[in-house]
Amino acid sequence: MADPTAPVPVTRDAVRRAPKVLLHDHLDGGLRVGTVVDLAREYGYDKLPTTDPGELAAWFLGAAHSGSLVRYLETFGHTVAVLQTREALTRVAAEAAEDLAADGVVYAEVRFAPELHVEGGLDLDAVIAAVLDGFRIGTARAAAAGNTVRVGTLLTAMRHAARSREIAELAVRHRDSGVVGFDIAGAEKGFPPTRHLDAFEYVRQQNAHVTIHAGEAFGLPSIWEAVQWCGADRLGHGVRIVDDITVTDDGPHLGRLAAWVRDSRIPLEMCPTSNVHTGAASSLAEHPIGLLTDLRFRVTVNTDNRLMSGCTMTSEMYDLAETFGYGWDTLRWFTVNAMKSAFIGFDERLALIEDVIKPGYEALSR
Repeated sequence: MADPTAPVPVTRDAVRRAPKVLLHDHLDGGLRVGTVVDLAREYGYDKLPTTDPGELAAWFLGAAHSGSLVRYLETFGHTVAVLQTREALTRVAAEAAEDLAADGVVYAEVRFAPELHVEGGLDLDAVIAAVLDGFRIGTARAAAAGNTVRVGTLLTAMRHAARSREIAELAVRHRDSGVVGFDIAGAEKGFPPTRHLDAFEYVRQQNAHVTIHAGEAFGLPSIWEAVQWCGADRLGHGVRIVDDITVTDDGPHLGRLAAWVRDSRIPLEMCPTSNVHTGAASSLAEHPIGLLTDLRFRVTVNTDNRLMSGCTMTSEMYDLAETFGYGWDTLRWFTVNAMKSAFIGFDERLALIEDVIKPGYEALSR
């Protein structure tokens, strides 16, 4: 007879039931593949490599798994192309909320770049309103299906463009409607975060939150600028912080920047599968998340782009458990780290930790 006090094995299904928190997820990287096909047909977009959903999913994964961030980013040309109307944006946001809730995510921050969705004539405020409407619809549908999720929105500016101050002002303007913070994304090399210093200063002056894509395809200078010049509350990816850690026979030694990031408890929005696909890590087993977890950096686990990388929060957490031998205690630690680092109020974070996350993991770990 099974021992009722024994921990539930860390299986994929059990991880799906565990409460999870997601801080780094791109709206235009998480579409259902069938929705891409539907929207392309509806809006007359004829540049998809195939309209067969199975083949298209395989194509996205293959392009993403090229080992090149630049090639990885090219896949977004197709998803952004079909996200140029209010109806499309609302549909995709609603489906994202439903999919995350069904995957056991209890809190998510989903980011998108409003400036990429104006080709069909929408203005930036209309783009944001469409996405926020979608998240409200999706969370309501999820709740009706018995899955509760809260979704916050991050507005992203493209680092190669010149609209970051405008997007920063929009993030502040819409913060009482569901926008929780500001971000920059895109190719890091040649586009340092300090190019957008005025945007970051504005957001911070308005008592709003900043996360910055840094330390993914570029190294320590990108991270240093993000935290020391631009005041990032969190680091999007941040995997290259390991370049400032030396491991010798007598243990790991942290350089000044790595020590400062760890001591300051700056959250790292780590996206293991995506990092392997873009070449930021050679394999999951060799991903810096293992070392950074051992050293107790503020590590969080994320999906980045669920369509492109063929992943979910369940698969990310389960694959880490399989690769590094993590049990429920470490998976809970990742989740609590993420909830502590969310861009919502302290009382709301604490309530989710105490009332949802801890009880959820206690039921699994007994």
